[in-house]
Amino acid sequence: MEQKTYFTITGTNYFLGMEVFRPGQKLKLMKDLRNGYDDEAIGIYSDTDVKYGYVANSVSTVARGTHSAGYLYRMFDFEAECTVLFILPTGIIASLDIPKSSD
Repeated sequence: MEQKTYFTITGTNYFLGMEVFRPGQKLKLMKDLRNGYDDEAIGIYSDTDVKYGYVANSVSTVARGTHSAGYLYRMFDFEAECTVLFILPTGIIASLDIPKSSD
């Protein structure tokens, strides 16, 4: 059985808001190598590279039961995909899409 890695999307109020998200939506995660505030920052983008927010990375923004950007940061090189699962008043819950091994 495949284990899912859940995380919180935050900072949406600095971009297009929560209205752009819907359950089942596929989004891109890209490491934000130029972020001066967080050296483990991961941005959330649409399929047309519009920035929607960030993966939460602080105690006050990471929803209980989900992982921080610091945890996800080591799981992929530069870019990955995710699926939006739930839209809550405090943030968006998504799961990291890990490609299946081709063994």
